[in-house]
Amino acid sequence: MGGNPPEGFSYELFLDEKGQKISKSKGNGLTMEDWLRYAPPESLSLYMFQQPRRAKRLYFDVIPRAVDEYITFAAKYPNEEPAKQIENPIWHIHSGNPPAMDCPLSFNVLLNLAGVANAEDPAVLWGFISRYVPGANPTTSPFMGRLVEYAVKYYQDFVKPAKTFRAADPTERAALSELSLLLATLPSHSTAEEIQNQIYEIGKRHPFPELKDWFKGIYAVLFGQGEGPRMGSFTQLYGIAETKALIDDALSGKFVDGV
Repeated sequence: MGGNPPEGFSYELFLDEKGQKISKSKGNGLTMEDWLRYAPPESLSLYMFQQPRRAKRLYFDVIPRAVDEYITFAAKYPNEEPAKQIENPIWHIHSGNPPAMDCPLSFNVLLNLAGVANAEDPAVLWGFISRYVPGANPTTSPFMGRLVEYAVKYYQDFVKPAKTFRAADPTERAALSELSLLLATLPSHSTAEEIQNQIYEIGKRHPFPELKDWFKGIYAVLFGQGEGPRMGSFTQLYGIAETKALIDDALSGKFVDGV
């Protein structure tokens, strides 16, 4: 017609966790309303922004990952060169004017804290958070305040029903016992990095096939799940004495079904 031709844009479908096409009749989908019940809209914007031409897996486990990716991108933004800032998804999500990030804790850590504390109320989490970040509260840290609310909902609806604890095998039991003894001697002001290094060293002293198997064992025995937080950061947040008590309870069989 003598004008500019339209720009074509193709995109793939959304898939479930098994890589199958999402079908309304099968009920294997995740609606926008579902996402926004458990995470901030910024995380959904990031999920949609990335790789628009590729098929995306859309299920509930994707939500925490998207939230933490948003936090990571937002934290990097202020220290990037202008050219890099424009490449940062945060610049596009917020139309070139991203808000300051005020979230020193990942969503994954908040979920694990909610799990260990059996949180029914956000106030329970704030009791730990304010000790880790003095002065932190929903007013001074509004974005984290939103995440705490979401974390309690997500934990109650998805994490808690799916928890499956198991007993420690002999190698894990020996390593966890050593970790419990270590925590009894650590100063209360130990940093997350110092704690993490000590946990690494304990894992190296025991015959795990790979060091990652040590951490997988921690998550399965202490949290009842296959993945978990960076243990140094979690221990500093939850408390050294409290983490020791958690290990002792797990080794006593308290968390194993039927014990």
